[in-house]
Amino acid sequence: MKKIAIILLVVFAANVSVKADEGMWLVHLIGEKTYANMVKRGLKLTKEQLYSMNKNSLKDAIVLFGGGCTAEVVSKEGLLFTNHHCGYGNIAASSTVEHNYLKDGFWAKSKKEEIVCPGLSVQFLVKIEDVTDMVNLKLKDVKPADLSAKLIAILTEMSTKATDGSGNEVRVSSFFKGNQFLQFTYQRYTDVRLVGAPPESIGKFGGDTDNWEWPRHTGDFSIFRIYMSPEGKPADYSDKNVPFLAKSFLPISLKGVNDGEYAMIYGYPGGTNRYETTYGVKLKIDIDNPSLVNLRAERLKAMYAEMVKDPAVKIQLASSYAGIANYWKFFDGESKQLLKHNVIAQKGKEEKAFEAWAKGKPEYDNLFANIGATYDAWRPYAKGRMYLNEGIKGSPLLGFASSLKSLDDALSSPASAPEEIKKAVAMAKTNFSAFLKSENTASDRNIVAMVVKMFFTDIAADQRPQAFYNMMQKGYGDMAMDATYQNFAKAVFEKTMLLDENKWDNFISKSDTAALHADLAYKTAMAFVTNFNANYAKFYTQFTANNFAYNKLYLKGILEMKKGQEFYPDANQTMRVSYGNVKSYSPRDAVKYREICTLNGVMEKYSPGDYEFDAPAKLIELVNNKDFGQYIDKKANDIVVSFITTNDITGGNSGSPVINSKGELIGLAFDGNYEALSHKIAFDGELNRTICLDVRYLLFIVDKLGGAKNIIDELVLSKQ
Repeated sequence: MKKIAIILLVVFAANVSVKADEGMWLVHLIGEKTYANMVKRGLKLTKEQLYSMNKNSLKDAIVLFGGGCTAEVVSKEGLLFTNHHCGYGNIAASSTVEHNYLKDGFWAKSKKEEIVCPGLSVQFLVKIEDVTDMVNLKLKDVKPADLSAKLIAILTEMSTKATDGSGNEVRVSSFFKGNQFLQFTYQRYTDVRLVGAPPESIGKFGGDTDNWEWPRHTGDFSIFRIYMSPEGKPADYSDKNVPFLAKSFLPISLKGVNDGEYAMIYGYPGGTNRYETTYGVKLKIDIDNPSLVNLRAERLKAMYAEMVKDPAVKIQLASSYAGIANYWKFFDGESKQLLKHNVIAQKGKEEKAFEAWAKGKPEYDNLFANIGATYDAWRPYAKGRMYLNEGIKGSPLLGFASSLKSLDDALSSPASAPEEIKKAVAMAKTNFSAFLKSENTASDRNIVAMVVKMFFTDIAADQRPQAFYNMMQKGYGDMAMDATYQNFAKAVFEKTMLLDENKWDNFISKSDTAALHADLAYKTAMAFVTNFNANYAKFYTQFTANNFAYNKLYLKGILEMKKGQEFYPDANQTMRVSYGNVKSYSPRDAVKYREICTLNGVMEKYSPGDYEFDAPAKLIELVNNKDFGQYIDKKANDIVVSFITTNDITGGNSGSPVINSKGELIGLAFDGNYEALSHKIAFDGELNRTICLDVRYLLFIVDKLGGAKNIIDELVLSKQ
């Protein structure tokens, strides 16, 4: 096994040093100074207990769940805890109107009742290796303008080569904007089954209103189990598979939390950009975020109007709606907090400090002038790209139609090999089945009308697909009238073959592009895609290439400038650990937020029949009878629903275990607070809080409301 070099670097996220509790640290590169600080804050575990390549450690109890969440193993038989919103798509997919697990919850009272979740998998981290020298050797003669494109190809090739024949999956990831490269080896388990989920009125209590807010009273959890072959290997679903035999699992503390106590979070944070320049922050505030927020708001409005009419539609759209809504509110809040905390000015100070250090070093001459010119060249076209991706492709129908371009290209090109065509057809068939299952035409028809109109009204006239809008005006009426867009959308949905299985089967069996080219939905999607590809894609390619090269150079300079100090790289869905404390806070004058929320707060918000603040009758009965069992918090004389910590997390940490100083599970991370939604770009050491589900509330719901004592009996509980 290759020995991993310990790299000591520096964080340059604010001014000179890392702010209190800032840092999502690579688990294998925790330096002595960082570890000493963890111990000072309360940690009682050794570094080897935190992470070991050769012995069981905490990292062996943590999994990458699905495509972008975290979960933790909590029993020797592979039981997993994660967030309700992480399991939401699988809960919805398992639901029907007759067995509505979203609405009513689900509890497997035996392993035989656990529900198979097709497509769901989890990944365990096996090992990490530093391959920086190997990648840099391959990049040695690459020009700066070609770095971005070449690097993608190099990392893909290295990952594929390392994966082949290994029985594992290997991904080579870039850190510090292309200044360091690590190779991660994972073992994937593909038989994962649903074990338990609370009713949505608990799992999503507070809905979009409370999302990203504190106080918070959401029981955001779901429970799954990993299965393996009888021989102990990863395997696809089989009724012969057996529960996973865990190398390591987390015991659960019933002691509860106090203000100031140590808290540690493991997980797979998805992405931050804390070394973003002032130019990038300005683009985000001025164009990218407002565009996304406006477009998603309209899509949500169209979906919600149909979901409230029919329980079947709610089940159908639930997962998609939740995902769109989550980041609609995030990006709206992010812009406001970036402005409120004057992040552009903070970044400006950092850049001036860098320029002062770089003076006399020719390699960095005119660096920020070049970055500024790169953004100036792209800025006029940024909104159009957002409106294409979040608007036009935000319609499920037009999004699916645009995905057929690869099939069209394969069928139209004389150079296409038979295998290439076969692969494109197979992919189109798979995508069509998934699309048709999830498509709600009533809401999507309104989305199409809305996004086509918004593109016309909000995007500069010389950047629109003019021939398309000329056709609309000629065939459907005045472009200033809403009825024109509604009539056009109606025609799209009436005429397209992409909603008719028989017409689709006839088209796909012939492998002929004529029907596709005549389809109004495909023609509409292609009008916008072709317009961008022909006229503006080159500007985006140039922007991303130059921006990558200049930012790589900027980070190279930062590493030189702060050489010898410990620091963490931006999040990129690789395993990290953050540490902090349970801590109350004061977000504004005369307001002090306690560190915990209780069931009393649920009752204060409870509104019978409300879409967001209803609660199960049985929960109300348990509260009224004070039937809290061993899960009561004696100090609060109530059930603690959630608590807050100072830990540094971001998207992807959803479902992450919150662990006390002894390595016991005390909660599940599930959200950040609104006052610190600038955290992807700039961490706020005073206001940043992670909102965590108290594990005792999880157990209370499982036991007292769900009656699933079999799950409780499987856990190792500690009262010390």
